[in-house]
Amino acid sequence: MTDSIQKKPLKKGSLVFVDREKYVKSIEALASDDDLPNYVFEGPGEILSVKEEYAQIRWRRPVPDVWLKLDQLEEYIQ
Repeated sequence: MTDSIQKKPLKKGSLVFVDREKYVKSIEALASDDDLPNYVFEGPGEILSVKEEYAQIRWRRPVPDVWLKLDQLEEYIQ
């Protein structure tokens, strides 16, 4: 048995937010706008689809869906 708690895998329907530190250090941040809106870091966004290491996320705002790497996302806990 391990003493560490395993993270629950993110899947379709999971509520998430973007981990600012992981995103800023990513290659995707270099290719995107420097000033992302705060709602992506505050959450929640809902995962609509997962393909390989990316997730399609819909925010609870009238904005387009986005694709982000799963390792940049954290589960949103209310």
